[in-house]
Amino acid sequence: MTPEKRPVTLITGASAGIGAALAHVFAANGHELVLVARRAQALTAVADAIAATGRPRPTVLPADVARTDAARDIAEGLARRGLEPDTIVNNAGFGLLGNADTLERAEQLAMIDLNVRALTDLSLAFIDGLKRRRGGILNVASVAGFLPGPGMAVYYATKAYVLSFSEALHHELKGAGVRVTALCPGPVPTEFQARSGITGKLFPSLLTRSAQRVARDGYRALAEGRRVVVPGSANRVVTMLAPFVPRSVLFRAMDGYRRGGR
Repeated sequence: MTPEKRPVTLITGASAGIGAALAHVFAANGHELVLVARRAQALTAVADAIAATGRPRPTVLPADVARTDAARDIAEGLARRGLEPDTIVNNAGFGLLGNADTLERAEQLAMIDLNVRALTDLSLAFIDGLKRRRGGILNVASVAGFLPGPGMAVYYATKAYVLSFSEALHHELKGAGVRVTALCPGPVPTEFQARSGITGKLFPSLLTRSAQRVARDGYRALAEGRRVVVPGSANRVVTMLAPFVPRSVLFRAMDGYRRGGR
């Protein structure tokens, strides 16, 4: 008889920022974790920090989730350890600041691979187990998903995809008992900014929240089975008003913030 696999929460992009904060929140709420990212040393540091709190030490699984065979390799790595996800947290992703016609095309396509294709693949790769365990999927989108994105056109478009995909998946899977939540933070001070090329204060502090607060909001929303969560009242106002503000006004506002952030 095949032994029952242990349920785990799989978190991508868990080596820093929102991903590491989510790892701490899920661990504090009793989840056994598998942490996935490219940087093995940084993942190990997060796992050690969680273990130091008295929680079970997370499994570290270094992997580049943007590779086309990443989901297969992750599934095989989990199976060898007798593990199976009951929760998937798709946090891995990056952005690039600059006009689409001036940024490297290959980098922008790599952004689509990670932010869109890899997230979709991992959302679906373990779906049978998620249904059996009545688990959940937390996809990290962004307030950017509600807005046009001149100056970060491809990034904003990828987050619009994540939001739309997650909302539809929420509806499709709720009958099977699988919770799907899109976490849509505004600006969060992490190394994401440096990777994106943001060197100054691009957005008002009113919209900014810490990675820890965003992670707590995301965890709570998933536990409650909410379709979308936008951390911070100011960010929620932005998402509610965006459909009613003329696009020309939004474009000017985005241009102004971008010039201020360089």
